[in-house]
Amino acid sequence: AKPAGSHTRWVTRARPRVDRIACPWLIRRFVDAQALFLYVPTDQVGIIAQREQATAYDVDDHVALTRFTHVGEMCSFDAFIQAYRLGGDAALERLAQIVRGADTDRLDLT
Repeated sequence: AKPAGSHTRWVTRARPRVDRIACPWLIRRFVDAQALFLYVPTDQVGIIAQREQATAYDVDDHVALTRFTHVGEMCSFDAFIQAYRLGGDAALERLAQIVRGADTDRLDLT
C-alpha cells in the first residue's frame, strides 16, 4: 500500500530488456499510473532502493530482497500479476506467457 497522494517507486538493473520493460507497463496500467522507475547499476539497486524508499524488482537475492523477481520458470512480470491479483484476465495471462517466453529464452511457450 502507498500513502494517499503519493506514488510508488521501483528500482531495477540498468539496461532493461523484455521483463524490465514489461513490468513498468503493467504497474503503470494496473497498479499506479504515477509510479516512478529507476534504472541503476546492479550493485546500486539495494542502496538506491533504501535511499529512495523504492521497491527493487527483477534482481537476485544477493542484490536486494524482493518478491518481484524470477522464481523457477516464472519471471518478474508473473510475480507482479500474482502479487496484485491480476490473474484471470485472459489477455494479461497471454501477455505473461509472451513476456516469460521472450525473457527466459523459452520461445516454445508461445
